[in-house]
Amino acid sequence: MSEKTIGELLLRKTDTVVDPFPWGRLEWYARKSLNGTNITTGFCYLDPKMENAMHSHPNCDEILCVLEGSIIHRLNGEEIEMNKGDSLVIPQGAVHNALNTSDQETVMSIVFTAGDRETVSE
Repeated sequence: MSEKTIGELLLRKTDTVVDPFPWGRLEWYARKSLNGTNITTGFCYLDPKMENAMHSHPNCDEILCVLEGSIIHRLNGEEIEMNKGDSLVIPQGAVHNALNTSDQETVMSIVFTAGDRETVSE
């Protein structure tokens, strides 16, 4: 294994990859195609009263942590209210989505157990 310098491992905020959606955006700061890592991680920004589509990740687990705001998370037909500081482990293949229940942007940290996470819309 070759050692990388800190400069090769560092990703500046200006270098993150942003994926815009009608409900908000995803900002990626680690994934295989971005910096060669075996995990994917970033932030999910969910606009007020908006929700992302029902979806699953067939090749990885996901860990979601609410950093700001509040959501209702739907997972395999169940719903759970989540607030700042709450986290949820979403098993590989589980169908889920998040609904922002607040009047402010909700921010979530998201981590996936694969560097090339796959998403399937349901």
